Order: sequence, then C-alpha cells, then structure tokens
Amino acid sequence: MLDSKADKRARSRISVNVPATVRTKDMEAEAAAVTRDLSMGGVFLYTDRRVTEGSKLEIVLILPAELGLGEKQWACCQASVVRVEDGDRFGVAARIDRLDVLPEIPT
Repeated sequence: MLDSKADKRARSRISVNVPATVRTKDMEAEAAAVTRDLSMGGVFLYTDRRVTEGSKLEIVLILPAELGLGEKQWACCQASVVRVEDGDRFGVAARIDRLDVLPEIPT
C-alpha cells in the first residue's frame, strides 16, 4: 500500500536522540526536549510542554558530527512548528528557519 502523504522534506534526516531545550514566546521558562531525527533543514522532537502549530521555537542543542559539520557543536535554531502530535509527550515537527553555531566555551 502506498503512503498517500508526500514527504515534503528538502533534506534527508538522520535518526538521532539529542537532548535539547525549547522556548516559545508564550513559555516563561525553557522546556526540556529530545530529538527523534534531525537535518540542517528540520527537526522532530519530543517535549512535555504543548506548543501550537505555526508557532516559532528557539531550540538549543548539540549538532551531532553525522550532519557533516565536523565535530559536534552547540547550536541555536530558530524554527517554525509545522505539526504537533499528541501522546504521552508532544511530538513536534519543525522547519529550521535559521541555525547559528555557537562558539565553544573553554572550560
């Protein structure tokens, strides 16, 4: 049986569980999240806080080396929520509108 939904992804995603934090304008504090899959153009993640389709997210996470940027690096992404799935946790599909690699902080 063929899937009637066409895949709208511009780039292929890699399956990777990376801890992240998310924030919307409506949230007073950051919410914990974990990615399910990720590409330079989009992300699917799970969070305990409800977000609404169409809202803007700020996501901070470590980009894995598998994305082809070399070593893993911290990044801050501005993203637009395109789909929300209800469940034990909320599944959030988002298009990455802007991605800024953060400078490494020496320890």
